Amino acid sequence: MRRRCEWANVNDLMVEYHDREWGVPLHDEHKLFEFLVLDAFQAGLSWAMILAKRENFRRAFDDFDAAKIARYDPSKIRELLHDPGIVRNRLKIEATLGNAKAFLEIQRESGSFDRYIWRFVGGRSQVNAWTSLAAIPARTPEAEAMSQDLKARGFRFVGPTICYAFMQAAGLVNDHLVDCFRYPAVKSI
Repeated sequence: MRRRCEWANVNDLMVEYHDREWGVPLHDEHKLFEFLVLDAFQAGLSWAMILAKRENFRRAFDDFDAAKIARYDPSKIRELLHDPGIVRNRLKIEATLGNAKAFLEIQRESGSFDRYIWRFVGGRSQVNAWTSLAAIPARTPEAEAMSQDLKARGFRFVGPTICYAFMQAAGLVNDHLVDCFRYPAVKSI
């Protein structure tokens, strides 16, 4: 049996996410925005719940098309607030609209969100060597800097803990435990 990070052994969906996506260095603009949105919705909730609703979020938020989301009007917000397939939190939904606008602005300023976001780790995935879940921090100086900069640009629901979760998901850091079968695979990407 393969050893994997303990947190992934919740259900088959979490195992699949862990084994295929989590921690893999991500440079696709669309997927980076998706993870940013999903991590914001996770605030105060479990990742397993958000992951279970991922397809519903994709449907509800036009497959995370930032340009479309930036143009949502009050009737679309009402529609989202009545969608039982997603987390119906007005603040998080409204933040997603504002975050889409800020995301597009960063793309205009920096040429790509990818170029902008990866500068917080010097353009390369930080490889950690954790031996237990308890050793993994909830936030780092890099996540704090990212949070501060994103907030200054108008993003919401991007505190340092959310930013660190995003960094882990998008592979800006490799936080697979060293005895996890994915650790060397992700480390070599």
